[in-house]
Amino acid sequence: MILFRHRKRQIPELNATSTADISFMLLIFFLVTTSMDADKGLERELPPMDSKKEETVADVNKSNVLKLRLTADNLLLVDDSVADLKCLKQTAMAFVAHCPDRKRHIITVDVDRKANYDTYYYMQNELMAAYRALRENRANRLYRQSFEQCSNEQQQALKAYYPQRIAEAYRQEREEP
Repeated sequence: MILFRHRKRQIPELNATSTADISFMLLIFFLVTTSMDADKGLERELPPMDSKKEETVADVNKSNVLKLRLTADNLLLVDDSVADLKCLKQTAMAFVAHCPDRKRHIITVDVDRKANYDTYYYMQNELMAAYRALRENRANRLYRQSFEQCSNEQQQALKAYYPQRIAEAYRQEREEP
C-alpha cells in the first residue's frame, strides 16, 4: 500500500510594501500634469442685509424699464424683439444714458432656467461693460482721468450718477402639449 503524501502547495507571496509609495507617486504625477479648467463666475456686490423686512410697491414708468429676456433656446429678447448679444452693451448704454429719469431706470433680466450658462454669463458681462463704459466716459469728461484713477469720493459720485439697477427673475417655461 502506497501512501501518497500531499504536498502543501504554497502560494507565492507578493511583496506589496512599495505599492503605497508607487500609488502616491502616480497620484501626484496625475495631479501635477492634469490641467484644470477655471470656473467662471460673476462678481457682484450685494446690497447690505436689511434687518427690516419691508416690502414696498413702487410705480415704475415704462419708459424707465428695459426688458431683457433670455429664452430656453438662448435667444435674447430686448423689449420683446430678438436682439444680438453683441449689441447688448450699446443698447444698455443708450438706454441708461438717455433714460428720462436716469437714477430710477431699471433693467429687468428674465432668464429661463434651461438657458445656457455661457449665454447668461456673456449677457451679464455685456451689461457690466455698459455701466463701466458709461462711468469711464463721465470720469474722462468731468475729471480728465479714468474711473480707476479717480478718488474714492469721485468713484462714488460716478456710481451715484449711473447707478447699477438690474432686477433678475428666473422662470421655468412650461412645455406645450
